[in-house]
Amino acid sequence: MALKTFKPYTKSTRGTILVDRQDIWKGKPFKTLVSPKNAMKGRNNYGRITSINRAGGHKKMYRHIDFYRKKFDMPAVIERIEYDPNRSCHIMLVKFEDNSHAYYLAPQKVKVGDKIENGTKKEIKVGNCMPLQDIPVGINIHNVEIQPGGGGKIARSAGASVTISGIDGNYSLIKLSSGEVRKIDSRSLATIGVLSNPDQKNIKIGKAGRSRWLGRRPHTRGVVKNPVDHPHGGGEGKSAGGRHPVSPTGQSAKGLKTRDNKRTDKFIIKRRNKRKDTK
Repeated sequence: MALKTFKPYTKSTRGTILVDRQDIWKGKPFKTLVSPKNAMKGRNNYGRITSINRAGGHKKMYRHIDFYRKKFDMPAVIERIEYDPNRSCHIMLVKFEDNSHAYYLAPQKVKVGDKIENGTKKEIKVGNCMPLQDIPVGINIHNVEIQPGGGGKIARSAGASVTISGIDGNYSLIKLSSGEVRKIDSRSLATIGVLSNPDQKNIKIGKAGRSRWLGRRPHTRGVVKNPVDHPHGGGEGKSAGGRHPVSPTGQSAKGLKTRDNKRTDKFIIKRRNKRKDTK
């Protein structure tokens, strides 16, 4: 996929950069694999805001993606590659030999008409899904299960992939994009390849209206709010907040470690890389 720029006929088109979807399916999604999506718009069941700066947005239908790759040992043909408004990567509609259909995450380098398979001891080919124990070291994979049969949880966004860096008994060592290395049961499924739409990170929204289409409301700084709305609010005149930076709920916003899952710490071989200070 290439990026698409626009001539500066208006102020909004001057800075707009979008992904060119010329080769993507232009029609409607497969009817039996979609359902209405009732967006909560940042509110809970009482109508109270639980996620700020979210509301509105274009109406969407939810595409039911098969993260489990349920059909084993049955070849499938890629019928079309589609845009999905609910995620950053593209999806593909596949048709099995029994005439059933499913939506999968679409990796790069696949095209309409390609054949893919799920199962053990399959060919190392982009789009094929198999247990980690059947995949050689150094291969890029995505949609990786954390536990066997739990469905893909790791590497599901645009351009994402992880790498098998080694074997440790019944576990495979997976290197994540953050630099973290962790052990995952070798019976867990993973799909070969790097996910599609890697240029998603390079787009420029271009205008405020497009942010509203995506369901994003304007962001307001905490120091200009009232004390009832934010811990940094209030004060006489222009103030600096009067305390260290915190979230609207009072949680520290600078370097507080929120990861606390001692049950799974034993599976982490190497912690993720520390973020470099760019200032």
